[in-house]
Amino acid sequence: MAPSLSRRGRCARALAAVAALAAAIPLTVTPAYAAVPERTRFYTPAPNPGAVEQIVELAATGRWGLAHQLTTMAATPQAVWVTKYSGAELTKLVRDHVRKAALTRSVPVFVAYNIPFRDCGAYSAGGARTVAEYQAWIDAFAAGLGNGPAEVMLEPDSLGIIPWYTDINGNAEWCKPAEADPATAQRDRFAMLNYAVDRFEALKRTSVYLDGTNSNWLSSGDAADRLVRAGVRRADGFFLNVSNFEATPRLQKYGTWVSKCIHYGTQEATAGRYRDCASQYHPADPKDFSTWTLSDQWYDAHVGDVPADQLTHFVVDTSRNGQGSWTPPAGNTWPDPMTWCNPPDRGLGARPTSSTGDPLIDAYLWIKVPGESDGQCDRGTGTGTDPARGDQADPAAGAWFPQQAIELVRLADPPVR
Repeated sequence: MAPSLSRRGRCARALAAVAALAAAIPLTVTPAYAAVPERTRFYTPAPNPGAVEQIVELAATGRWGLAHQLTTMAATPQAVWVTKYSGAELTKLVRDHVRKAALTRSVPVFVAYNIPFRDCGAYSAGGARTVAEYQAWIDAFAAGLGNGPAEVMLEPDSLGIIPWYTDINGNAEWCKPAEADPATAQRDRFAMLNYAVDRFEALKRTSVYLDGTNSNWLSSGDAADRLVRAGVRRADGFFLNVSNFEATPRLQKYGTWVSKCIHYGTQEATAGRYRDCASQYHPADPKDFSTWTLSDQWYDAHVGDVPADQLTHFVVDTSRNGQGSWTPPAGNTWPDPMTWCNPPDRGLGARPTSSTGDPLIDAYLWIKVPGESDGQCDRGTGTGTDPARGDQADPAAGAWFPQQAIELVRLADPPVR
């Protein structure tokens, strides 16, 4: 049976939106500056070309509903990842997005992702080669931001993976690149992040957030210690869950603990005592969310009811956490399940908004572009193919992943209309 005219009409309108996503954003109020003001309208960059290609193909084969859902996903505000270029070329790239955002009275969210030894040579390897080169890159980036309002997510994974690092518990970091000097690598990492924080914060309408990892990674105390060393007390806060899938309720608790641990560890009587802080690992059980109230109780007893304006705020990436994290199938023999890497059957999460209902959460954002691959995940098998997805070869990191895009819209929570 041929699709009804109403469904054709909806898809036609959806396809028109893909062709001019920026124009589809209503012109309402221009947000007044604060870290992330209430009722902020976030910027929607042009979609990944792979998304447009998939939408056109779905429409051409009569799959109007999916075409409409994917168009809605592509038309939702998302971050602009800045991963390369330098000098005037980089400045122009950033400035162009700032200007496009201004035309739609929206606020762009940028991801600065170019630190040396980025991702420790894994799927998203790359970055600047030296401290001086990175500082010059940050200078060129900041020049593009100018006086326009902007949110900058500074270097995902940069505090979760630090070359040649030893954490607060004396554990050595697995990332030990031969090209990095063990004597200076961790000091350089913190110096570069501090430099970037100060450079961006000097811009009166730019907000900057540092890497707080997620509730399935660093303990709250370890995260707090690293964030303070990276300059979070001069930044606007930290971000959680970038390119990951942890459920929002877990992230809300985790982020609150990190924030309170920063407060605890920077008081005169408890200065530097981040190891004291309760976390998802102790006294709570990371696998049993019902036990996380035990860690809440520790903070109630040792930190108390601190006003939100005296605590460090955070933002949460909800682009792919509608179904929460992935549990690999029972009986798998994969050396590394890689639960963060293109897990099947995940869904879009909460839509971007600065109205979160939590005084510590400045915004829910789509920082990872939903539909873009995490990399060629092989679950540690060394085969180059993904046994969690029928032994297919996943697209390279950042490339469009049509199968995952369909899963995200079909399993979105809240649903895509």
